[in-house]
Amino acid sequence: MEHFEQELLQYELDTLAVRAGQVRTHEGEHSEALFLTSSYVFGSAQEAAERFSGAQAGNVYSRYTNPTVRAFEERIAALEGAESAVGTSSGMAAILSTCIALLKTGDHIVCSRSVFGTTTVLFTKFMQKFGVTTTFVAPTDYAAWEAAFTPATKIVFVETPSNPLCDVIDIERLANITHKHTALLVVDNCFCTPALQRPLELGADLIVHSATKYIDGQGRCLGGVVAGPKVLVDEVLGFIRSAGPSLSPFNAWIFLKGLETLRLRMEAHSSNALALAQWLHAHPKVEKVFYAGLPSHVGHELAAKQQSAFGGVLSFRVKGEREAAWKVIDATKIMSLTANLGDTKTTIVHPATTTHGRLTPEQKIEAGITENLIRISVGLESVKDLIADLERGLNSI
Repeated sequence: MEHFEQELLQYELDTLAVRAGQVRTHEGEHSEALFLTSSYVFGSAQEAAERFSGAQAGNVYSRYTNPTVRAFEERIAALEGAESAVGTSSGMAAILSTCIALLKTGDHIVCSRSVFGTTTVLFTKFMQKFGVTTTFVAPTDYAAWEAAFTPATKIVFVETPSNPLCDVIDIERLANITHKHTALLVVDNCFCTPALQRPLELGADLIVHSATKYIDGQGRCLGGVVAGPKVLVDEVLGFIRSAGPSLSPFNAWIFLKGLETLRLRMEAHSSNALALAQWLHAHPKVEKVFYAGLPSHVGHELAAKQQSAFGGVLSFRVKGEREAAWKVIDATKIMSLTANLGDTKTTIVHPATTTHGRLTPEQKIEAGITENLIRISVGLESVKDLIADLERGLNSI
């Protein structure tokens, strides 16, 4: 829709979430079209040659050009306030593609200690095999961030809020530190989505998402996305074109539908999570609750400043060890025991043995992943029913 490209900035997020990126075909469809094709037919040999060389814009092969995927990319870019975006096959593919595209042997990453467990494994096991080293830093220790930089540092990587302890990092402050060292700040915005937080406006250089989570919102499909300046996103696209961690057109279509209700869902998730966190905070069998919506959380004021709400994920430590945490989880009946998050259905999991299970004991200690920690992604069920479900679980210990 040409008028969207010309007048994009005048539209609010809710309008962009429903309208941005769509280009109707000659059929006049109201919903976005789903293009399930691996390849495209060219009008002539010359046109084919120009498409492959990049001299002429247009579809070439669905590994890296597909109209449905492009609609999703343009819509998420509009929501994040980014120049460009590229879809990937998963959230981890988004992180990997960013690293491979922008790093080389001898380069250095500085990463928060409080990130998804598989991100830590990717950096310490696989990127290190290709000569890229990583230093992990306590997420809110800005002196430690400053001290971690070397002349080889090219990327700073953070999640905020973090998985699973909901650490809140001052994006603007960290961006200033990062840019002083001529590095790039990459922010995983999965927990907030652009409905609650827009890191590019705070100084981040790139955003990554696991679209599998809140962007889908119903636990149906895998996908990821990288958003930011076109010059950087094009580098990532170049890797995807060659290596192939591409987003499925069907999954992109699902994500387009998810974006239409994103803000409404994120506000509801946040409201339910806050009520559940407040209840847990007062429970005698709970040692500590990690949720930035609580005034007791060290990042509460910062989260209130750089987010429009506090999100749908919380974690808490029960009084006891692994056995107590497992008893709580196993006694719940409504909550789904699964490692996914961002679903309309509430999910519950034991991070130390699942999402962060591949970390070494030392890495778990540094990241605060204790044996009595439980993570909950709060869904859209009745919060009264969720409280009753957790009461059942806590009464089992």
